[in-house]
Amino acid sequence: MAEKQEYSIWALPPEDVLDRVKKLMAPLQAEFGGPEFEPHITFIGAIWLTEEEVHRKFKAACEGIKPINVTSEALTYGPSFWTTLYIKLNFSHELRETVEHFWKHFEWKPSFAYNPHLGFLYHETLPEEGRKKAQQRALELDAGIATLSFPITRVVLYKTDATDLTTKSWKRLVEVDLTKNA
Repeated sequence: MAEKQEYSIWALPPEDVLDRVKKLMAPLQAEFGGPEFEPHITFIGAIWLTEEEVHRKFKAACEGIKPINVTSEALTYGPSFWTTLYIKLNFSHELRETVEHFWKHFEWKPSFAYNPHLGFLYHETLPEEGRKKAQQRALELDAGIATLSFPITRVVLYKTDATDLTTKSWKRLVEVDLTKNA
């Protein structure tokens, strides 16, 4: 029997937005700490499947999915490692349908209230005061970062390990260009 492993499904913005966010991540990580990772919008996090199952379901879920537009609501922070600093996205009807499409294909439901966001700073122990300072610093570096609108043009399958807070074991496996479905 094949061994189950942990995987995640992420959506990515186009390269220009990704580059803009990465340019902001570098000085924030230098100042506040935290691991390097690819900025992304989590559709499914920490799902345990065999390698064959995850590839089959990922391929099926991506068939026919077209790019969608998303709009940010705010640059904010939360209490967890995964929400140290992030761009909160409007959970539009279009985004909800796309996310739920992936949940259905993977027979997955989040165990928490789904909060669509583009994360770009993770930190295990940064207190709320530090998170607020990171938010202010990000806005000083790029005042327009909180008012983004962009298409989700790619979906990626990652092998992840939620216990690895260094993110060094995370590995991109497959990328699907949604513009080819348009």
